[in-house]
Amino acid sequence: MKITFSIFICIIGLVAIPAQIHAQEGEIDVEESAEVFLEEYSDEFQENFFEALKQKGIENYDRAINLLLKCKDIDANNEVVDAELAKAYFASKQYISAQEYAVNAVISSPDNRWYLETLVNIVQKQGGTFERVSTQIPYNNNKLKENLALIYYGQRKYTQALNILRSIKKSNFTETLTSKINVSVARLMKRHQNKIETAEVEIKSNPVGELKSRMKDLILENDFLNLEKESLEAMESFPSQPYFYYVNGLALHKNGKVKDAIEVLEIALDYIFDDVDLANKIYVELANVHNALGNVSKANNYLSKIKPGS
Repeated sequence: MKITFSIFICIIGLVAIPAQIHAQEGEIDVEESAEVFLEEYSDEFQENFFEALKQKGIENYDRAINLLLKCKDIDANNEVVDAELAKAYFASKQYISAQEYAVNAVISSPDNRWYLETLVNIVQKQGGTFERVSTQIPYNNNKLKENLALIYYGQRKYTQALNILRSIKKSNFTETLTSKINVSVARLMKRHQNKIETAEVEIKSNPVGELKSRMKDLILENDFLNLEKESLEAMESFPSQPYFYYVNGLALHKNGKVKDAIEVLEIALDYIFDDVDLANKIYVELANVHNALGNVSKANNYLSKIKPGS
């Protein structure tokens, strides 16, 4: 027997976060459809699909994957099933398979931001750049690029977002998002600049190493007020050094500026390159900050990112 039914996006984990562009107000607020319609599917398909969602919800990912693969046997071209398989494989850390199904979903629906965001997360989790999969999808699709810029903006990856915006035709969307990015960057810098008086510092053989040593001494002394000030100065002098963002975030947390700490620590992650020990310290501190705010799920998410060996 076949019946018609609708599956709401909130059920399958594709909850749309409002982000439609309001050019006059300068707000990003893109609205996606509230539901995905799957018509004329058999009872077998429905039973397998909804049971898969249930199993995925209780983190029984192997069972969920097997059920979704049965759905694929019934309808090989169903993009919603591809998207759910991508998420299930991703959750079970089977990244190659996750990427394959995420690519399929994006190919089927290049305008869908949530499919694209799943693919971006999978690629980033593997330590890669999005360019490595750009040839496998309709990368020249204008809406896809707009969505990619929004995703980077949401991740506070402002440089990547601006690069995407420069590659597409100027519009109200590009101008509004560019303005939002510029405001965010300026706000971030001003927030931590209390008109620090610059003094000429004699550069010695290894100024970065000396500064790191100084920061470690301040941490051992529990002098977080001076650590906040001096790490900010270090960030301005060496803006690509993730360690200084980390200790600044640590100091902000210790000084009660919890939300500011989150923002700086997330920026520190953007500058991390092949430094597992420092990355783990940042994840631990982000977990501590989110626990302080009562965001237990976010705290656990960061703790799950910690890699062995530190």
